[in-house]
Amino acid sequence: MPTVLQRHSITETPEIAEAIDDTEAIWPGASRSDVLRHLVIRGAQAARLDLESRQAAIREWSGFLPGVYPQNAAQSLKDEWPA
Repeated sequence: MPTVLQRHSITETPEIAEAIDDTEAIWPGASRSDVLRHLVIRGAQAARLDLESRQAAIREWSGFLPGVYPQNAAQSLKDEWPA
């Protein structure tokens, strides 16, 4: 079917087949392609939540150990390596 949207091909490897098999009961009657589409969307949502959680932890702990490293510590370490 013609479309202006980008298409992707995914081979149903044993790992992909297992993921589909394990989750197809969540979407009864959905084709394996539709289940895979749902998994991609759910996976992206989970990845975003994970990233947001990591970023929140970084913000929370940022500055927790003031004075442990000198202000120019990162640049000093970089300067030790040859260009």
